[in-house]
Amino acid sequence: MSEDRFQWNTAANRDWLLDDARRQFAFFAPSLNPSGGFDYLDDAGQPIPGQPRELHATARMVHSFALGHAAGLVTDGKIVDHGMKTLWQQHRDNDHGGYVWSFDEEGRVAQGNKLAYGHVFVLLAASSAKLIGHPDADLLLDDIRDVIERRYWDAANARLKEEFARDWSEISDYRGMNANMHGVEAFLAAHEATQDRQFLDRALGIIRFFVGQQGAAHDWRLPEHFDAEWDTDPAYEGDPMFRPAGTTPGHSFEWARLCLHAWDLDGRRDVSLLDWARNLYVQADRDGWRQADGGGIIYTVDETGQPLRENRYWWPVAEAIATAATLLKLGDDRASDYARYLTCAEAHFMDQRVGGWYPDADRVGQQFTGKPDIYHSIQAVLYPLTPAISRLSDALARDVARGNAQ
Repeated sequence: MSEDRFQWNTAANRDWLLDDARRQFAFFAPSLNPSGGFDYLDDAGQPIPGQPRELHATARMVHSFALGHAAGLVTDGKIVDHGMKTLWQQHRDNDHGGYVWSFDEEGRVAQGNKLAYGHVFVLLAASSAKLIGHPDADLLLDDIRDVIERRYWDAANARLKEEFARDWSEISDYRGMNANMHGVEAFLAAHEATQDRQFLDRALGIIRFFVGQQGAAHDWRLPEHFDAEWDTDPAYEGDPMFRPAGTTPGHSFEWARLCLHAWDLDGRRDVSLLDWARNLYVQADRDGWRQADGGGIIYTVDETGQPLRENRYWWPVAEAIATAATLLKLGDDRASDYARYLTCAEAHFMDQRVGGWYPDADRVGQQFTGKPDIYHSIQAVLYPLTPAISRLSDALARDVARGNAQ
């Protein structure tokens, strides 16, 4: 097989990306569970019994399949329709407002906590659904915007608070970078869907704190954990998936892409966003990349860049691909990086027979069962298909769906 498939801006690369995108959509489409939500799937694409239906996974399926719809790679609206219905009828809490984290196979609330992380993905889902014209998007968007405004928005600091119990009572004073990062992503999508400037301004403000201030002060290794006063908490360690100790190179790649996205939406006015993005990208690659055994990006490092958790998961490589592609669109010389990340993805993560991406390069099974949801991996193969920096949904409709129809 030709190495051209890894080379930026070649027909072979485009075809290879499209082939993987089609396999991913085909693999995850059967995860739809008629009783609500989506099943987690094993390596062969079979439902894993007893798994909860989680808010972020439901919302990310809506977002991902909305992108597929825009690109013309998904030919019906079943997944988006089902996900939107699940968000409104099963995750939405009619007693207390907001959206519960998970429900079980019988439809009963499994974990009722209200996490900012999950709620911003609901905003992302509603925005992505609106961008493809879904009839229920405005209802969901208006509701989730109100919940975020009343419950999570820390107006004094222009950032998102983290978590509450189901009845909105306080359960911790933790503040996290991760929820705010995905809040930026959701606010940018909401701005694209509504043209409301407030969403963009809030995204820019969050970026300036976490990247412009914290990144610059910590050698472009972003602190993950904060206390109620928004002071860094370097000793904190929580859930190993969502709140590990240390700093996460994969998140730095995501933040870099979001800086470029926001800069583009804001009329390319503030060049500091470009500098921040490049600094984050370089440091993340330097700290995270491991060439041995086919390559990969380790999960976490300490404040000096020394490894903490050396698992090589799929999602940091997926984010590195998308960010390298975005920098290439701006003329940066990142073609060798792009090829390196794609080579790693094919070697370790892509299942070119069944579809979907394996979660761990070492197949150790410590953190994940089966193949995780489509969100990171589908964006990795969709971002390089269009020259656009922002407004991906519109760009896919213009540059991919239209091209496939011709």
